[in-house]
Amino acid sequence: MPKKQIGQQRLLTLLSDFGDRDVYVGIMKGVIAQINPKLTVVDLTHQIPPQDIAAARFSLMNAYAYFPVGTVHVAVVDPGVGSKRRAIAVEFAQGFLVGPDNGIFSGVLSQSLAMSTTVTERSRSAGYAYAAVELTNLNYWRTPQPSKTFHGRDIFAPVGANLASGVSLKELGQEIDPASLVKLDIGECQQTTTGVVGCIQYIDNFGNLVSNIAGSYVQGKTWSVQAAGLSIPGCETYSDVKVGEIIAIVGSHGWVEIAINSGNAHSKLQLNLQETLQVVLS
Repeated sequence: MPKKQIGQQRLLTLLSDFGDRDVYVGIMKGVIAQINPKLTVVDLTHQIPPQDIAAARFSLMNAYAYFPVGTVHVAVVDPGVGSKRRAIAVEFAQGFLVGPDNGIFSGVLSQSLAMSTTVTERSRSAGYAYAAVELTNLNYWRTPQPSKTFHGRDIFAPVGANLASGVSLKELGQEIDPASLVKLDIGECQQTTTGVVGCIQYIDNFGNLVSNIAGSYVQGKTWSVQAAGLSIPGCETYSDVKVGEIIAIVGSHGWVEIAINSGNAHSKLQLNLQETLQVVLS
């Protein structure tokens, strides 16, 4: 396994479903430090629900824009570990992605332009993939015989560390067509004569139900959300309704969501991922 000390130092982030009870995250950081102990490593989260690729996709999609250009994002939520699914690295407008080819990066690489309000923002947030490789160069793995259950340790962490230390993408493996990468289908929102129809794409730790409808659709308008047989008023802050009342709001991530002031909308409404909701514009 190469241990290159190169002048260029990129930031490296980690995202996984490993939790903090076991040593898996610490082991990955140890592997990274063996390659380049000077790298700055940021934990995005390791609390993704087990095997929940959709939650990982959403979390990474909403985090990457807050990091410097050139950041390397290593994401390991990998129910297909050890199978024939590809291990990949991708270069895109904001940096690099390293992980399994299972749709985990599809949010970043196809982020809706509706999230942006200016031409400059659109060019920055589009997540266009410049190049992608399958990680076939064993020289950048921790071992040529990786574990069938821990590619985060044996492939993704060492590849990410080398990439963040200045190794070029093309050295890591065989070039592949970015258009061939697996896309996770969560559905697309559709405009109607009265508003926008979408679905729930994420449920956060507070029980907020995050839709796939961009907040730009409701900006400056009077609006409501129809879901679970209810008409939920669109507001600007949680405090616009009383404690315990249901509210629709544009979250900090820029998507329309359903929440309860000081409560849990998921538990209360029993709405789940992929369920339909509608924004009605007045």
